[in-house]
Amino acid sequence: MSESIAYKTFVRNTNFRDPTIRNEGDVAKFQSLAEAVSENLGDGDHAAFEGFTHLIPTAAVHEAIRQGRKDLTLIRMTPDLAYDQMVGMGMARKLIFSYVGNPGVGLLRRVRDAVENGWPHPVEMEEHSHAGMANAYEAGAAGLPCAIFRGYRGAGLAEVNPNIRHIECPFTGERLAAIPSIRPDVTFIHAQKADRKGNVLVEGIVGIQKEAVLAARRAVVTVEEVVDNFDDLHPNLTVLPHWTISSVAVVPGGSHPSYTHGYYERDNASYLAWDEIAADRDRFREWMDKNVLRSSPEDFARRVENLRIAA
Repeated sequence: MSESIAYKTFVRNTNFRDPTIRNEGDVAKFQSLAEAVSENLGDGDHAAFEGFTHLIPTAAVHEAIRQGRKDLTLIRMTPDLAYDQMVGMGMARKLIFSYVGNPGVGLLRRVRDAVENGWPHPVEMEEHSHAGMANAYEAGAAGLPCAIFRGYRGAGLAEVNPNIRHIECPFTGERLAAIPSIRPDVTFIHAQKADRKGNVLVEGIVGIQKEAVLAARRAVVTVEEVVDNFDDLHPNLTVLPHWTISSVAVVPGGSHPSYTHGYYERDNASYLAWDEIAADRDRFREWMDKNVLRSSPEDFARRVENLRIAA
């Protein structure tokens, strides 16, 4: 087999993303958020909008809603308000998740309405543990077909999720859990900074964002700001090099109502308010029309003005 054929076979079989294939030139593509979503997210895609506690890519979620994407398989370890909004707007065919709820408040009312009443249409659910999701992303990033780990012992998830299976270790005979790897068509994340080449800096709680990007075929990052370079920082702080990124969009405040470490605090009042907003279908649609459909990415900066951390 020639070297070129072997290389192309490696790329196809492992989901390895060659920077010379993904990006033109030696930098990531800088775009408006509307352009980035339009080019990277299509109907029927498997899409991950990842963030753990902070850096939740809410602005990207809102742009996907404005563009009317549908029939999506939505993946995330901890679906919260952003996924409640997408489900309530009829965008989701299926959820793959490890916890679904309004953090510190309770359930997600639009998700519950979809599951229990099929409004606006039924949604398929595939539930995992946090460990399961993390291992599945890791396996996807490595180009493996499944994740094998110790897990789901004493839990009933395997009884309702046929994708949770078990294998015997060929070396020790130990019974291990196995689940399919997660390999999204596109992953969206939010981060603090990108430099002019598209290298991305993530600080604070990293969660599973890095693995979710590496597992995906395409990756879009919204950032608070762009800087000339990271020369004054330790190189290990560059969590995602430019060749892992398809598009970068500058959206200050883009993770509201979650927080961005070092920039602004969590808007706890918004999480409390959402529980009442989402409880009523008409009120939900009115809120979405005003705050999402007739809004823009630039509005996010205004929403965090009173939450910003003093320099």
